[in-house]
Amino acid sequence: MYEVIGGTQSRAFRVMWMLEELDQPYTHTAVKPHSPEALAANPSGKIPALRDGDALLTDSTAILTYLADKHGKLTYPAGTVERARQDGITHMVLDELDAVLWTAARHSFILPEDKRVPDIKDSLKWEFARNIERLSDVMKGPFLMGETMTIADIIAAHCLNWAYGAKFEIESPKLVAYAKVMRSRDAFKRAVAK
Repeated sequence: MYEVIGGTQSRAFRVMWMLEELDQPYTHTAVKPHSPEALAANPSGKIPALRDGDALLTDSTAILTYLADKHGKLTYPAGTVERARQDGITHMVLDELDAVLWTAARHSFILPEDKRVPDIKDSLKWEFARNIERLSDVMKGPFLMGETMTIADIIAAHCLNWAYGAKFEIESPKLVAYAKVMRSRDAFKRAVAK
């Protein structure tokens, strides 16, 4: 059985959602970054981590990729053009949404107060809006790659929910509707309930 280490108000939620989509049993150790449990799983203290038997894996995207490949779901096969496109969209979401939101969080409450630059948020909101437009153009619908849901969708939907909570506007009706559909998935609801 898998163990997900990390609180649900973090990228650990992506891993829990993935496991629910895969219909895999898991336990959840809800801890904050840098807690003793997080440090035991990852010397940096970052979350999430995934325990699979004796193996301990870190980084939400690496974990999602591992689970998708292991279970043969929510991914295209390695070595295919579709997988390369999936990886491209995944990295686009990470670079253009996740990184922008993470930078905003760092300058809001993560960094020591004397290291924060609150004025950076206006620039980040502009960049996020531009990047949302690009993602909307790439989306083939109903999922990012068309008819097949992939790990890119889990990451993108998580970022869209994060953006909403962080008060970053999503001016694409297409992506607002997409986020709503993704939140209505049974697996998403089961992960939220845990």
